[in-house]
Amino acid sequence: MSLVLAAALVGCGGGGGGGGTGTTASGSSNVSSTTQADGVGGASGGAGGASGATGTVPIQNDVVDSTVNVVPAAYRETALQFSKAAGIEYRYGPSAATYGKAGNSGLPTWGTRGDQSYDPISIRNPGGTRGCAPANQGGYCGTWQIGSLQTDPGDYSSSILHTAYIADAPAAHVGISNLQAINMAHNTFAQKPEPSWTVDYSNGVDDSAAVSYVARGLGAREPVAVGRCYGRSGWCTNSLMVFQNGLIATTGSNTSTNRATVQLAAGKVPTAIAVTGSNEFALVTVWDTVNLKGQIAVIALASLCDGCNPDNPSGWYNHWGDWGNVYPGLPNLGNTAYMKVLGYVDLPDNLRAPTEISSSTGIAFEDYNRTFAPGTNNLQNYYALPLTDQNNRTSFYSGVNGGAYARAGVAVVISKSEKRAAFIDLRPLFSYYREKYFGGSQSDFNAMIASRGPGASQWPYTFDAVASQKPAVIKTIDMENRPTAVNVRPNDGPRRAFIATQEGQLHIYDLGNYLNASGGGAAAEIVRKGGVTVGRNPTHIAYVKPHDGTKVYTQGFEREVIVTSRGDRRIDWVQFAADFNSGVVRANPLTDTRLVDPIAAEDAENHGTESYVLSVADYGGKQVSNYRYGPVVFWTNQGSGKACQPPNGCATNGTFEFGGSFALPGGPFQVSGSNIP
Repeated sequence: MSLVLAAALVGCGGGGGGGGTGTTASGSSNVSSTTQADGVGGASGGAGGASGATGTVPIQNDVVDSTVNVVPAAYRETALQFSKAAGIEYRYGPSAATYGKAGNSGLPTWGTRGDQSYDPISIRNPGGTRGCAPANQGGYCGTWQIGSLQTDPGDYSSSILHTAYIADAPAAHVGISNLQAINMAHNTFAQKPEPSWTVDYSNGVDDSAAVSYVARGLGAREPVAVGRCYGRSGWCTNSLMVFQNGLIATTGSNTSTNRATVQLAAGKVPTAIAVTGSNEFALVTVWDTVNLKGQIAVIALASLCDGCNPDNPSGWYNHWGDWGNVYPGLPNLGNTAYMKVLGYVDLPDNLRAPTEISSSTGIAFEDYNRTFAPGTNNLQNYYALPLTDQNNRTSFYSGVNGGAYARAGVAVVISKSEKRAAFIDLRPLFSYYREKYFGGSQSDFNAMIASRGPGASQWPYTFDAVASQKPAVIKTIDMENRPTAVNVRPNDGPRRAFIATQEGQLHIYDLGNYLNASGGGAAAEIVRKGGVTVGRNPTHIAYVKPHDGTKVYTQGFEREVIVTSRGDRRIDWVQFAADFNSGVVRANPLTDTRLVDPIAAEDAENHGTESYVLSVADYGGKQVSNYRYGPVVFWTNQGSGKACQPPNGCATNGTFEFGGSFALPGGPFQVSGSNIP
């Protein structure tokens, strides 16, 4: 049965219209449901809000009938399409062409800088220091655009970007690319997406980790999502790739290379991923095509020193301060080497088709990085605190390190077809892990760690073995328009979730006390506080990465999100009020003649440099494009003859500056990036 035929059976619903039934999940006494009109109220954005009447553009296909009940044939057929072009149209349609905005009339073409090669400082040349072979010797050293080339590398850093794309030829390409987003070294700054010069990534098109999984017969092709943790600053090093066949696998960079995989149960088709604040757990939304229900797969994650694995304890060493043992579910630095599926959380009966998920533990960036070890002061150093020592465990349970890990969490799941959102309480999970790792006797702890294995009653224990740890659905809300993207604030302060809807609204929801470490929270506290008008069909809400200073983020980076609106081919910066109950779109949205069909964006993470670079997944353009929207300041490379000196650095040539594009053999739809250690 084709997807088109399935859609014809159920009809194409408009963007507006009524909500659902508002019923609770069967047998779930702690689940409440409310109906929320999402097209009214709240503060409108500034420049260039949504245009066109609400609900005038239909979804491209659907899996529910006119009464918002799932149609089994359409549901199962659509589940097979998530890694294909038809799946993109289901998840992210309509495009700008549907709204009649495919042309470039009135759009700017932002200036760019010429590429210059690092070949002159290759180690193959006299006095060279860059460990690469120049192009004329069959190698690759990379390019730069800002500064002046020096042999001395100085303080240096790179950010790596993993991109999920729908390959034109799935048999030839894995659908995950691995690119350098930005690089600072040798008194230069590179702002063009391109393969990293440090390793062979098949020219960046095919991620080498995914290729290795394919070689092992694991079927790491046709991705549906790629994601990482965002709760800590600078130490969420690896991404998790999610594939159509239910394989979840790690990928990293040249200095963060650990590899691990896990497989979802048969009949469970993944649709989206969120990783909790410090890489404790992965939350993967699934369509259960056997039982016709939506679920969240909960996967415990453990990070180890680079090149180490759970079966090689002699290889453990102090690598950037990560744990010296396998501790699934504890905060870590993201170089994931171990994963285990704990089980599945059933979503309400009226939310069977989840399309996106986001989560938060409510911990400030700096708190995850604040672990006190003996003889140190305010250092991120888990390795110096082995949990084989009762005193160290006590320091986390009731001592100085009691605030350096998650006690609570909230995930928000949306269903585009069913026009619903569900709020999930993660506190049972984090509370259970707190007790198991830091409470109880040392002998019980040692026995638990020694029991690690794949069985239900081996550590980490599954939901079947210990049901009390399972996250719980708090409530569902019905929305008047189709939810298209979701984002939960990662930091402390006002606890908010943002849900975008197809007609061009960003809705602000209060999460009440569910993220308070001390406890609390009631379903009635989760309410809509306001909204902001953004572009039509907003398909992605990106976090702003930590930035020093207020040159661009005048109220602080924590007060903004970046919204990609596919329907208007534009990207907005939304600045919220101090109470996060309202907001405005800042005056200069990013549009450009080169952006054909943007679906998602990722803000680049920095080390030692203040810079502002956005990487955009341009699905229709089959490319990843970078745009710089603020200065480059070399804070850790100061001195005579150095470029981009503080305080002002090197400005953009215009409001935005085009950094360059990298062409892919298919359409990119998600991007995930981080500074690498």
